[in-house]
Amino acid sequence: MNRFGKGLLVAALVGVVGMAFRVSWNALRDVATATGADETAAFLYPFVVDGLMALALVATLVLTDDARRFALRVLAAYTLASLVLNYVHGLVPQLHDEVVDWGRLADWDPANWALVLLATSLPVGSIYFGSDLVAKVLHHRPVEAPTTTPNQDESAETYVNRSTADLGVSAPAPITPAPVPAELEAAPAVSLVKSTDRAPVGAVAAESTRPRRATGRVPEAARSSRPNRTADQLLTEARKATKEWSDLELTAEGIRRAIHTSPAKARVLRDTLRSEREQAAGTGEAAA
Repeated sequence: MNRFGKGLLVAALVGVVGMAFRVSWNALRDVATATGADETAAFLYPFVVDGLMALALVATLVLTDDARRFALRVLAAYTLASLVLNYVHGLVPQLHDEVVDWGRLADWDPANWALVLLATSLPVGSIYFGSDLVAKVLHHRPVEAPTTTPNQDESAETYVNRSTADLGVSAPAPITPAPVPAELEAAPAVSLVKSTDRAPVGAVAAESTRPRRATGRVPEAARSSRPNRTADQLLTEARKATKEWSDLELTAEGIRRAIHTSPAKARVLRDTLRSEREQAAGTGEAAA
């Protein structure tokens, strides 16, 4: 329904409610006069009963859950009370007179007492229930609609591409790692680090954020012309290079520079040479 149609519907509702209030207003005024209300109180009495019905109707449209059910109960109770008083007004002809001085609402005393109690308790109930309904409406917080989020099943890559497309920025191309050469895959991993040279527990190396370069195979021209030396050849060269060195000068860095080898192999050679010197020293002392 468009806005114009909704406006006509609301206007029709207001008109029907206004005419119904005017019809009920006459009966409720006469009932209030019969229960001892003065002219001003009798004039305001219909606004107390039917006015609370309108307030409960508005609260029903605004509130939710338990508060809405409470407003519906108040609306039903006051609608039923107004219906009973209008019905009694039609049954008792004395209430139709212009001046009613403490008339009866029913011939049977218990029914008269119940009707008088109902008519006199409605204003007090309007104060209580009206205040409660207004407080509930003022403290009501409407439920906010959930914001639109990407589908949980959608991959992160698709979400990034969509976001960058909305901003007019092209998404970065995925980085493909370079294939590992067959020689490196076949080479066994040998740990040459001593226990004293290990990193402390809990230390985490920072990962580089730069993209990796695809190296591939090393060209023949870039390879070293020095042949690969065995462990015995390295030990022999290290013995010759450190023959005149003292124990303080026998370090892994010095061996590495002297025979041009890797730091890990230099540490192994250092430990081996120190062990040989300790054994030679122990043999000399035993011979002496």
